[in-house]
Amino acid sequence: MKILLCNDDGIHAPGISVLHKSLGRLGELHVVAPDTERSAAGHAITLTDPIKATTVEKNDQLFGTAVSGTPADCIKLALCLLMKDNHPDLVVSGINLGSNTGISVLYSGTVSAASEAVILGVPSIAISLCTYQNPHWDTAEKVAEEIVTKVLKNPLPDGTLLNVNVPNIPYAELKGMKAARMGRSRFVEKFSVHRDPRGNDYYWLDGELNLLDDSADTDVRVVRDGYVALTPIHIDLTARHCMEQVEGWNIKY
Repeated sequence: MKILLCNDDGIHAPGISVLHKSLGRLGELHVVAPDTERSAAGHAITLTDPIKATTVEKNDQLFGTAVSGTPADCIKLALCLLMKDNHPDLVVSGINLGSNTGISVLYSGTVSAASEAVILGVPSIAISLCTYQNPHWDTAEKVAEEIVTKVLKNPLPDGTLLNVNVPNIPYAELKGMKAARMGRSRFVEKFSVHRDPRGNDYYWLDGELNLLDDSADTDVRVVRDGYVALTPIHIDLTARHCMEQVEGWNIKY
């Protein structure tokens, strides 16, 4: 069993080391991840600059390959070149520091690494620990092993990845796992304006997540209630409920 690990927090982030420790018992691990943080990179890929790759050691042992690109770049490089003749059986992206629930899924580099793997025909999982402070890495470590074991035994349909969000609580306090849909939400954007020493303005983006749907089956709510949220995501973005509406336009030129 070969498992490829990636993330968007960078190859030196603690989450990918925790993931490496968690899954080391399940198979042969390979790591290809960004050389620095690429959070909120979405599904961006690099076309106008060269991509560099260097090996990284941890504890005097080879850990993986650091890539000067986005998470999607990492997966493309790994599956189309570095592991072209040695394809992994599964891609696992994470463990991300911070949740990837609701609309965050569209911005997430963590989820995009997993979705790129699915596009290229490899099953994948994205795992996030829902906090930015005082992370319970031990909880995420145990959940990661459990989820990967389940997916290996029960593969998802082609074109579908599993997005996993873990509450930041002690493992003993977890209530279980629940299937959850993406909660409807949007970010309320805030820009702070600053001025550099030469008198030029620059802007710093921040924002708060505004929940538009707090139903019990949404990912945000499931995590808040103490469950691991399991959200299957497919890459077909077609709004099928609108197909009949636009078909009826029947515009001819």
